[in-house]
Amino acid sequence: MASMTRTRSGTVPSMETSGQQFRDNTLIVVFGASGDLAKKKTYPALFGLYRNGYLPKDVHIVGYARTKMDQEEYLTRTTSYIKNPNDDPEVAVKIEEFKKISSYVSGNYDDSPSFQNLARHMEAIEKSYKSSEINRLFYLALPPSVFVPVAKHIKECCYATNGSNRIIIEKPFGKDLESCRLLLSSLKQSWKEEETYRIDHYLGKEMVKNLLVLRFANVAMGAAWDKHSISNVQISFKEPFGTEGRGGYFDEFGIIRDILQNHLLQVLSILTMERPVSFASEDIRDEKVKVLRAIPPIAREDVLLGQYVGANGKPGYLDDDTVPKDSVCPTFAATTLRINNERWEGVPFILKAGKALNEAKVEIRMQFKDVTQGIFKDISRNELVIRIQPSEAVYLKLNAKTPGFAFRAIPTEMDLTYKRRFTDSKIPEAYEALILDAIQGDHSNFVRDDELDVAWKIFTPILHWIEGKEGPRPKPLPYPYGSRGPKELDNFIGKLGYKRAAKEEYSWPTTNLSNL
Repeated sequence: MASMTRTRSGTVPSMETSGQQFRDNTLIVVFGASGDLAKKKTYPALFGLYRNGYLPKDVHIVGYARTKMDQEEYLTRTTSYIKNPNDDPEVAVKIEEFKKISSYVSGNYDDSPSFQNLARHMEAIEKSYKSSEINRLFYLALPPSVFVPVAKHIKECCYATNGSNRIIIEKPFGKDLESCRLLLSSLKQSWKEEETYRIDHYLGKEMVKNLLVLRFANVAMGAAWDKHSISNVQISFKEPFGTEGRGGYFDEFGIIRDILQNHLLQVLSILTMERPVSFASEDIRDEKVKVLRAIPPIAREDVLLGQYVGANGKPGYLDDDTVPKDSVCPTFAATTLRINNERWEGVPFILKAGKALNEAKVEIRMQFKDVTQGIFKDISRNELVIRIQPSEAVYLKLNAKTPGFAFRAIPTEMDLTYKRRFTDSKIPEAYEALILDAIQGDHSNFVRDDELDVAWKIFTPILHWIEGKEGPRPKPLPYPYGSRGPKELDNFIGKLGYKRAAKEEYSWPTTNLSNL
């Protein structure tokens, strides 16, 4: 009798990537190698992949920037944020190995001779490759002002004609609909859409990627995932610190461009999209675009803006020397989005983000409708909470009978906290996951051009209003540094149907009955 091979439980055949994976003969070029993003995110992510054996065989990393520095300074800078807190000798050895596969080239971003010099450096490295077919991955850890000239010069001087090329581009992708379309059309003159990987690092976060499995691999979840069961949804981003001397940059973009229009809208699209035909990248992105197209532009009355002021010994936003003293740039924003389709019509989606708040947290909170009354009085609503960071978790708030003789209902929870349930698992950093996706040719967790276009359509009208392009600029409401945000927030979300429990704090794993 022929032996049968069983597939491993829980596999997702439709998740198999249709892209070409870079296996050998690969060069990774990091533009902006001397900058903060590269040293804090890109290089630690590349090291994480290298340490765990996920980079292609014989890979070489080339750093490129305007900064003049020798090889030693380059290696010191690019490994300064690689963590080895316990001085693990194995990690130390890997760091030294990692240094040996990296080199640096200095040059400008706007002239051909600099890129021709980079091309010669790359070709010298590739001479040792056994195959004539080569792969090049270009990572632009750069400000958007130089995206277009760099992409153009890469194509003209550094594009491999005997292999595959890919380019990774960081946000922001424009400042509004018009500038986004201009950027997209300019980049398309040099690079095809299938070669382009636009990073939004929230799409690489474990709990965001987990949304697809939570939704579509669980009948119990899917049955209640619509307007018939859900009252309102909040997607929240909270930072406990202010601009900390980076106010000049922040004042140009603001909290909506920085967080809501990209990170939180991406989470929303995955949370609300319909079941894709498969988990192939284009099938997923088709469904994301479809649900975003059902969202009308945000109305002014559906926006609450705030700006933090000094409190608790901390300076206010306007106390930052890099911020204009008359700035009305919001550091907090809450917006209400509505999805005009059969599944979600009538459900408010509240996206809120702020700096200088009381805690660091990113989470999704789906509040269900009230249970039918009659036999119950003042009973708490069910809530599904998905904690994206820190301390990844999924928990369902529900009601249960108090233990003992009394017949009372108390709110409790079913709790899946990752660090307790998956004690032996290491959750990769978002940038590690996304760079690996690009190496494997998987576009699933990158932003497509039509997705960007429809996202900007949703937010551009209120951005122009906030910037005074359509009348006087609105003045943000003040809120103290270290608070939950403007005091008007409770009323804002309360009008949308959110009911705050008497004791909002989530406490687990035990409930003290004497406190009831």
